[in-house]
Parts: sequence; structure tokens; C-alpha cells
Amino acid sequence: MALAAQPLRSQIGTVADPPVQTVLPEFAAADPATWRRIVLATDLSPVSEPATVHALRLAQASGATIVVVNVIEEGDLNSDSAGSRRIDQVRSKREAAARELVARARQAGVAATFLIWPGTAASGVLDAAESEGADAIVVGTHGRGTVGRLVFGSVSREVARKATCPVVVVSAGHVVMAGRA
Repeated sequence: MALAAQPLRSQIGTVADPPVQTVLPEFAAADPATWRRIVLATDLSPVSEPATVHALRLAQASGATIVVVNVIEEGDLNSDSAGSRRIDQVRSKREAAARELVARARQAGVAATFLIWPGTAASGVLDAAESEGADAIVVGTHGRGTVGRLVFGSVSREVARKATCPVVVVSAGHVVMAGRA
């Protein structure tokens, strides 16, 4: 169902326009209008909302399909204070959240599907993007700054560094990563 008569912002929610950094490998198609398959790498948390909004805008403008990718890491199975959680329980919860995001995209007139991928966050996103033939990856960043990146690492940084397609990094606060050319 196309909702082109309404502005996209009214279809997918209101979020202030966040800073966006696009990282382009030299051989990648830089024109978003040519993108037909966009991977939205998300942890399905509210911090990912600006990246979700940006991915939906890109997909609606270009007619691309969105593939929502969430990665289940081994640490996600052991993060309860009561002990470990079963992978089927974690997967079920993530699938429910991903289905809601897919429904939201479809209400905005954007074709969408989802994958729940096992592995480490960056590797899982990169593997899923390759498997799905992604023309671009949209990823959010927590904007932790230098100390946070040293302690926690940066999924968006690793994805941008290793991807073979353009990577759009969206932050609710500020851009924390310089582009790679």
C-alpha cells in the first residue's frame, strides 16, 4: 500500500534529523537512487530509531527493499543475572520486534523482511549484507565517543571499514566516525 500522499515523517514517526555519515568503498554505487536492497542493521532498541527512520526514508525515496538484520551474539545468551537464556527464547523476542519493524515499513509503503543472524554483531551484519546482495547498509551508532569505543568497540566502525557496499552511519547525537574513501 503506497502512502506517497503523506510525508514520510508522518508515516513512520517523528525523529529530529540526526547526523548522517555515508562511507563509500571506491567501487560502490554512491547514488542512493540506484539502491534496491538496503540492510538495516539494528539492535532493535530505541537507540536504533534514528537509523530506522533514515533507512525507511532512503527506501521510500528509491523504491528499495529493506532487510532488517539483528544479530544474536553469544553474550546475549548470558546477560541475565539469573543465568543464561535459551537461544530460542532470545530469537523469539527478537523476531517479534523485527516483525513490528517490518510492519511499520510496509505501512510506509516500503517492502521489508527480516533476518535474525547468529554471530558477532559486525561480522553478522556483514555476512547478512553479502548473503542478501545489499546495495547499502544503514547502521546506527550509540555515539559513545573515544573512551566508549575503546572499552566497547564500535560495530558501526567495523562494518564501515569492512563492507563492500556503502554504509550509512546514523547517530542521534553526533557523527563519531570519519568516512573511508
